[in-house]
This record gives sequence, C-alpha cells and structure tokens, in this order.
Amino acid sequence: MVSTCFYFQVHQPLRMRPYTVFEIGRHSGYFDEQKNREILDRVSNKCYLPANNIILELLDRHPEFRASYSLSGVALEQLMQHKPRVIDSFKELVDTGRVELLDETYHHSLSFVYSRPEFMEQVRLHSKLVRELFGKSPKVFRNTELIYNNEVAAVAEKMGYEGVLAEGADHILGWRSPNFVYKPVNTKKISLLLKNYRLSDDIAFRFSERSWKEWPLTAEKFADWVNKVNGNGNTVNLFMDYETFGEHQWPETGIFNFLKKLPEEILKHPDNDFATPSEVIKKHKPVAELNMPNILSWADVERDLSAWTGNKMQQSALQQIYSMEAGIKSSGDPELIEDWRRMQISDHYYYMCTKWFGDGDVHKYFNPYDSPYDGFIAFMNILADISERLKKAREANAIKEALNAALDSI
Repeated sequence: MVSTCFYFQVHQPLRMRPYTVFEIGRHSGYFDEQKNREILDRVSNKCYLPANNIILELLDRHPEFRASYSLSGVALEQLMQHKPRVIDSFKELVDTGRVELLDETYHHSLSFVYSRPEFMEQVRLHSKLVRELFGKSPKVFRNTELIYNNEVAAVAEKMGYEGVLAEGADHILGWRSPNFVYKPVNTKKISLLLKNYRLSDDIAFRFSERSWKEWPLTAEKFADWVNKVNGNGNTVNLFMDYETFGEHQWPETGIFNFLKKLPEEILKHPDNDFATPSEVIKKHKPVAELNMPNILSWADVERDLSAWTGNKMQQSALQQIYSMEAGIKSSGDPELIEDWRRMQISDHYYYMCTKWFGDGDVHKYFNPYDSPYDGFIAFMNILADISERLKKAREANAIKEALNAALDSI
C-alpha cells in the first residue's frame, strides 16, 4: 500500500521598507505595512481561501483524504490582524480531525544554523501559538525551508517530536528511494520523512510549463505515477508551498481543477490511500538509518544554504544580526527583541541573493527591491537603528540599577 502525504508550507514574510540612513535614530518603522497588506490580500484571495475551500470539499467527499500544513508565526500574525477569515478557514480544516499541523521556527528563520538557543525559543513560541489558535500540539517538525542535517533530527527528538521532514536529495539518497520512512542516524525514536522532489516539483514548478514534455499534467497521469510506487515504497511525500495553488500556478492553468480531481484518481487504485506525516510514521517503521551530516534545504538546484548565505552581503548581515543576541535579550525590551527577531526572517537574506540564471525568477518573486544591494542597504540601516535602540536601553537599565542600588543603601 502507498500513502500520499500532502504537506503544504504557508508563509508570508514582513518585508522591509527602503529604510534610509537618514531615518536611523528617528523611528523604528522598519516594515512596509502597505505592501505586506497588499500581498497578503492577494495571496489570501488567490490561494488560501479558494484552496482551503477545495481541501474542505475533498475532506467531505473522500473520508480517506488527508493533508498537513505548517503556518509560520509571522504569517499567522498577519492573518490574525488582517485576514481572520483565513484563520477561520484553517480552523475548519483542522477541526475535521484529518488535517495535521506541524511546527517550525516562529519567525521562519535560519536560527538553527546560527543560534541553537534562539532556534529552540522560536520553535516553542510557534508551538504555543498553534496551541492557542487551533488547540493542537504538533508532533512533527519542519525546519525553515526544509533545512536539515543529523543535528536537526537530534534536537527535534530532544524537544519531543516524533518526526521531522527533509528534502529527498539525490546526492544524499544515492540508490535509496524517498518513498520510505527512515531513521536519522544517532537518534532513538524520531522518524524522517523525505520529500519526493520530482513528483512535488511536477506540481509546484512544472505544472504550467508548456515546454515540459509531460505538459499538460492531468490528475489521471499524476495518479498513474503514484500508482507505480506500489511495491517500491510506502509513502509519496508531496511537499510544497501552499501558494502553488492559485498564486504560483494561476487558476487559468487548471491547477484548482487538478487538485479537485487528484484524490479521486489516486483512490481508484485499491492499494492507495492518504496519510498525514504522523500517520505515515505510525504505519511504517524506518527501513534504514540515514546519515545526513551536511546541511541541505529544498531551495534551488543546489539544495543547500547558498540561497541565503552565498555572498558576502548575506554573510555579513547574518553575522551581525546573530552577534546582537546576548545584548538584545539582556535589554528586557519586548519590542526591541521582537524587531530583532523579525529581522531574522529568512526572506530578508533571500532577497539579497545574487544567484540568477536558472534560479533568478524564484528569487525575484514578491521581492520588494530592485536589486539585492538595495535589500542589503535597507537591512544594515535597520540594524544600525536597532543598535541605537539597544544602546539607549542599556543606558536606561544602568540608570535604573543605579537608582535601585541607591535606594537599597538608604
């Protein structure tokens, strides 16, 4: 039997304003509220609401159907503020009992790579928000942009997660198949689910590509590809951005009709069903240990960190933001800490990427800057202002401590 495991990532960043050097020390309005609202409205109307309606219809029509989501904390914040109807539609899905929510870093950050304590704090913040909004405690973890290595699995296991997701990259798997459950090396109980990137990307990236030899992609054709995994796998893990439906692939391409028909076609095969990540883990034991010492992600053709760390601008920005951690947290200023965390959102560094050619269009998507250098300049100006605020907070704390000491001596 083969289970189709749908996992959808829902994330919208807080995009920075073109913050100039002349604004440093004058105000902390770092983010482009109008642009963020416009993009959220667009994606909600083109993707989240219509796609959620379709998923709900599929859950009603097919008792076997399942899906799973991870919604970043910054996306949930924006939806709560501007699009509560979208939150309600996700609650409807979760309330069916057949939609699973996963945990990730609250601020969709690279914190695992740069600060383990900050990483764990952000994951706990995300888990807390999911419990408050949906009444669920996620049991499976998905790191930002599927960033993964052996250590991610080890830390996730210590935090109590039963499963973790990763990219099923060829250079890691070799002769192995992504269509099985694996055990991360040096762990005891946690299971590893790998993205079948070929089938996932057929939907997410190639669906409307007319030069693709398989165009047009029909539900019948895709279901036949899933059927062929029977006898050579237990699970087909289809991991992708939720914006695939209606935004990356516009309605005119037929993507919504494809989604509506796909479960019916997959379920025509008697050995097929659907499962959430937790259900896959419960149904299938790991077939082998998998050693992944080096970090990989689901980004670009390299499947590494180069989309965020590939040039000196990105490296400098990341080094400086995380070097501020101890001072920022010791300030005790909630607004300062939150702004510092919002500057960790991985999209800021993605927009500084200078990789073009095959990956260029991806890096331009919803990019608020004319060039990567504009993004870097705005980022560094904001960091300069945050540094000024931190200095003032330290001075205020020093004065407060001196006053308390004087009072204690009286």
